[in-house]
Amino acid sequence: MTIYGLFYIALVFALVLGAAFPLGRYIAAIFEGRVTWLRPLETGIYRLAGVDATRQMGWQSYAIALLLLSVIHFALLYAILRLQYYLPFNPLHIAGMSPRLAFNTAASFTTNTNWQAYTPEQQISNGAQMLGLCVHMFLSAAAGIAAAAAVMRAFTGRGLKTLGNFYADLTRITLYLLIPIALIAATLLVLAGSPQTFVQAVPLHTLQSGTQPLAIGPVALQEAIKELGTNGGGFFNANSAHPFENPNAWTNLLETWLILVIGFSMPIAFGHMVKDKAQGRTLMAAMAIILALGCVGAYAAEAAGNPQQIAAGVQASGNWEGKEVRFGIPASTTFNVSATGTSTGAVDSFTDSYTPLGGAIPMFLMQLGEVTPGGVGSGFYTIIVFALLSVFIAGLMVGRTPEYLGKKVQAKEIKLAMLAVLVLTALILCGASLSLMTKSGLGSLENAGPHGLSEMLYGWTSATENNGSAFAGLSANTPLLDYGLGTAMLFGRFAFMIPILAIAGSLASKPKLNEISGTFPTSGPLFTFLLIGVIIILGGLQFMPADTLGPIAEHFLLYAGKSF
Repeated sequence: MTIYGLFYIALVFALVLGAAFPLGRYIAAIFEGRVTWLRPLETGIYRLAGVDATRQMGWQSYAIALLLLSVIHFALLYAILRLQYYLPFNPLHIAGMSPRLAFNTAASFTTNTNWQAYTPEQQISNGAQMLGLCVHMFLSAAAGIAAAAAVMRAFTGRGLKTLGNFYADLTRITLYLLIPIALIAATLLVLAGSPQTFVQAVPLHTLQSGTQPLAIGPVALQEAIKELGTNGGGFFNANSAHPFENPNAWTNLLETWLILVIGFSMPIAFGHMVKDKAQGRTLMAAMAIILALGCVGAYAAEAAGNPQQIAAGVQASGNWEGKEVRFGIPASTTFNVSATGTSTGAVDSFTDSYTPLGGAIPMFLMQLGEVTPGGVGSGFYTIIVFALLSVFIAGLMVGRTPEYLGKKVQAKEIKLAMLAVLVLTALILCGASLSLMTKSGLGSLENAGPHGLSEMLYGWTSATENNGSAFAGLSANTPLLDYGLGTAMLFGRFAFMIPILAIAGSLASKPKLNEISGTFPTSGPLFTFLLIGVIIILGGLQFMPADTLGPIAEHFLLYAGKSF
């Protein structure tokens, strides 16, 4: 490692955390209805959609509205992908996707996963990119943030019967948060060299005096919301390693900032919502510490390099395989760790080419539940689950009924929290193990041994945790994985989100107790480190046996002279 590399990581955190405080205050104002500078447009949308924005919803109505909208958007995107040949903005006449690939892709973008089992330049038109994928990047991100807003409201008062209006939250988040920042970021990307055009390809003159089509399109805006909304779906197969998506080192820094900024702003917004800023800073500190350790750890692993290549004299130091020389190892690892610490499937280097420990860290961050800082919205309500489990464990140790922000945490909330946590674990481990027991699953692996296990485990982890990145050695466009991973994405999103909304509804209806001398403090360093411990123990150690057989075993075998 070098001082420059550590400075780069510190710079990313300084820029993100510095922006999180004012942005968090602004997000809280959006949730509370105090941002109105687009009120005529907002009111027009409600009138056009037939929505009464003043009608308040209980948690069941809120969840039904979210699910119903997701079902409709899933069906629309599936239709767009199947029928793209007949739709506009398809000058190359790209055929519609197969039923199973369209199902996988529709599930992926509806759930904010953006897993891509296809080559975008060859299998999807500009029209489908704009009208299907890009639209869903805004809506799935806004839906996650809306769910987080509902959870925040559960702690703001006593005896509440409602959590807000889902349609109003979705509209306001899109209008006042996602679109303005995405437009500014897209403009910066265009100035740096990203294309934003309806043209799908231009002729490129080769050195052999021939021509070949060069894919372009409306890249900049999709790239901006891809990162800001923690989506990750690349316009090109190379994702953010492609120079049209990520032209230079400055845009790489910008995109890393976009990936992280809303996630770290959410706990700050929470502090403003509950009128206790220290609570938000405590949650943000836990997120930042885990992510910082992940960034430094991955950088150290990749900077140390591959011992076999070093011994053979191929490289003096550092593992450069799969890395962009435009960015270097520190920026590449920081980008990838940021993307897997959130639910962003974007990559600017390829994890399948990382050292075993370098690849294990991104996978482990996903297995923690992606709370560092997690996806937009989803990271916040996930860390709230771990906060409730933390006060429950603390209550067991001192023999006192646990409380969080004046709300008693009882059996109902803990059962729902554990259901949410365990359903993801079951999907990941059962899905990966069943895939490795079938001929189809084994045929999808490019590598044997522990690296092959890592490829499959990473794929199921990424799909279930709604991340979308992959060990590129996994060939996922098969019936087993198209349908299996697509189902995992849907359950990973909604089988986790619905129990969280149920917890929010239960807590909202409870009286808010005043803090007394015996109340366990949930702000400050003590709770921060308790929360980190619970996240690692309950979130991560469930996967330790599988990780031991995968990347950890490969690490020791690599130093023993074996590779896979």
